[in-house]
Amino acid sequence: MSHEPPQHGGDPGQQGSEGWTPRDPSAAVQAPGPQHPNGAQAPGGRTKRPKRPKRTGWRRVIPTWRTVLGGVLLLALLLVGGFIAGYRTIDIPAANASATAQSNVYLYEDGTVIARDGEINRENIPLRRVPRTIQHAVLAAEDRDFYSEDAIDIKATLRAGWNTVTGKGRQGGSTITQQYVKNYYLGQEQTLVRKAKEFFISIKLDREQSKDDILEGYLNTSYFGRNAYGIQAASHAYYGKDVEDLDTGEGAYLASLLNAPSSYDVVAHPENKKAALARWDYVLDGMVEHDWLTPADRDAMAFPVPGEVKPATALSGQRGYIVQAVEDHLTHNKIIDEDTLSTGGYRITTTLQKKKQDALVEAVEDNVLSKTSDEREADRNVRAGGASIDPATGHVVALYGGIDYTKQYVNNATRRDYQVGSTFKPFVLAAALANGSTTQKDRAITPNTRYDGKNKRTVQSATGSTGYAPANEDDVDYGSITVREATDKSVNAVYAQMAQDVGPSTVKDTAIALGIPQDTPDLTATPSIALGPATASVLDMASAYATLADHGRQRPHTLVTRISKNATELDLPTRNTRRAISREAADTTTSVLRSVVDGGTGTAARAAGRPAAGKTGTAEEDKAAWFAGYTPDLATVIAVMGQDPDTGVQKPLYGALGLARMNGGGAPAQTWAAYTRAALEGSEVQGFELEADEGPEESEEPDPDASDESTEGEDTEEAGSTTGPQETGENPTGTLPAPRDPGNPSPAHAPTRAGDRETGTRKPAERKPAGKKPTEEKTAGKKSTAPDGNRPTDERNRTRTAHPGPARP
Repeated sequence: MSHEPPQHGGDPGQQGSEGWTPRDPSAAVQAPGPQHPNGAQAPGGRTKRPKRPKRTGWRRVIPTWRTVLGGVLLLALLLVGGFIAGYRTIDIPAANASATAQSNVYLYEDGTVIARDGEINRENIPLRRVPRTIQHAVLAAEDRDFYSEDAIDIKATLRAGWNTVTGKGRQGGSTITQQYVKNYYLGQEQTLVRKAKEFFISIKLDREQSKDDILEGYLNTSYFGRNAYGIQAASHAYYGKDVEDLDTGEGAYLASLLNAPSSYDVVAHPENKKAALARWDYVLDGMVEHDWLTPADRDAMAFPVPGEVKPATALSGQRGYIVQAVEDHLTHNKIIDEDTLSTGGYRITTTLQKKKQDALVEAVEDNVLSKTSDEREADRNVRAGGASIDPATGHVVALYGGIDYTKQYVNNATRRDYQVGSTFKPFVLAAALANGSTTQKDRAITPNTRYDGKNKRTVQSATGSTGYAPANEDDVDYGSITVREATDKSVNAVYAQMAQDVGPSTVKDTAIALGIPQDTPDLTATPSIALGPATASVLDMASAYATLADHGRQRPHTLVTRISKNATELDLPTRNTRRAISREAADTTTSVLRSVVDGGTGTAARAAGRPAAGKTGTAEEDKAAWFAGYTPDLATVIAVMGQDPDTGVQKPLYGALGLARMNGGGAPAQTWAAYTRAALEGSEVQGFELEADEGPEESEEPDPDASDESTEGEDTEEAGSTTGPQETGENPTGTLPAPRDPGNPSPAHAPTRAGDRETGTRKPAERKPAGKKPTEEKTAGKKSTAPDGNRPTDERNRTRTAHPGPARP
């Protein structure tokens, strides 16, 4: 039975009432062959089919099956062609700059983080450092089928693309591989072009890298909030520890943050805690579902509240000074160049010990900064620097660079522009003892050797007067005095003459051997070298004093024990220990410096409660006060400096901290004692084991040739002269009085110092015309036994001028 609708007559071109053209019933019985338009058979016997009628009405909007099929085939061809073209033309690009940028991480000796530099807070770590439970937490949060699925989730990708096109905003659903590609190779923009690139790069990456490699990259590039990029930085930002030390609950919280880093920070946004807890539960439940966590452990878990948000002042406080010092150490020692270090990603373990670092900061706060007042003009100029070294290893264990790196950029621990003053004097004594030096009368220089301590006594060379006559503190005349007593009282006249007797070049060489850098400014081989015009840094001085503490063995100090990048270690230079001076010379010097602490200018250091040796010092015009000292197991130097905070010009410290004068035996020695006591708390008290040679006792009469020739009448002008070898300073002529120790001020207007020692009546210092420059005509010979048969001396040929006998006391 036919299912065709009934036919209607009429003209063949007429349409039916249903809108379609009726078929001609006669067509079925016509002879085969083509017909002419009028119905005749066409040549060849075929009948011509009638023209298809046009579609009308609602049928016009419905595509025919041919159209649908053609469209599907065309779309398939386009998709296949586009896929092939995209796969062939889109290569895996180089990583974007922000994805590879890392901060350098600086650690204490025990691995505790000191600071991170750079704008990007990231530290890349290998996957093996991430505990398996933390890895599972991330998978439970972001892509539970990561290890079994393809690189692309087609449905999620199409959904995200459609939502982007229709303006529904950012939509999730990407696999971990896709997220890693977005983070590492592309960017965060939400465009179809970026999604297309992400698609093809993900497929290629999945073929070229292992799942572990992709997961490692994802963990190192993802943003966790609090300016933390990567799981390691996030671990420190939220819980203050390395990722290895996270527990499962903490790891699950960090994994939760990946979904909404800022919103889920329950400390910064407590109002969102409910949502954050729900996400945390979701992660843990996923771990249970995949047998990565037992239900019992899940039920026993409490939410791990993260730590407080830390301000983004990565280099504030002491951190910036430490980073600066470490970077200078690395580049100066050619461990790594500055440009390479600036690329970031280095993990640098320093020699600093957190306990000692904290103790040093507290000691400066308590003994210097807390004593300043906004009401005193001088206190605005107060600066402090400190450095502490373990003599047995050369490790720098603590540094104090200033009040705050973000407020005062210059590092007071490493700067080389303040005179060290009389803290240099022990190097003169060490040089004398190490080289078997003698006085002008060939008497061996020992702690018991006597010198003339007369104020402004002119230094004598082998050829006569040098014209250099430094003043003692407060112009005190000491007369005949032993080297030990002269060290206790820091007598300039004695040490300037001793430097001449030893040979200024020998003194300089000995200081360098002990650890003072050869290029130290104003380290000049003249008799004035004894009084400390050189501007070595606090750290330099600590290194030299550490050599004395270790019985004359010198090892270059270091700030770094390990440096690596991406788990690859960099080589550190070999630090060879060498003997700078003999043990006897070093230990004898230590014996003399112990007297300074026991009863000289450094008695405040006894508050450390440890056997100690040390020396005070003051720069010219009281612009800096120093205390350098050591116990058998710790060498530390503290300096208080004067500097205008606006102009940077060095300023005298008169009146600072409420004191008439600033001296090394005051705040610097007090700070040293407080630090040393705290730093060594809990450790066994060690005594000095010294092999010292004190030398024979001498009479009260000083060496005749070491006595000042001048008298009040005959040679007054030469005796009072301050020309010859001088320190440089602010005086435009370049001739300033020698810097003083805590007991050697030169400004006539300076108030009398209270504290260090017995003082006399102060008189204005005289300035005289230039005298003769020092000369030294000596040829070093072999050592021979001294007349007493106990001590070697140098046999030297000297050209001398006749001198009258010494002035008698």
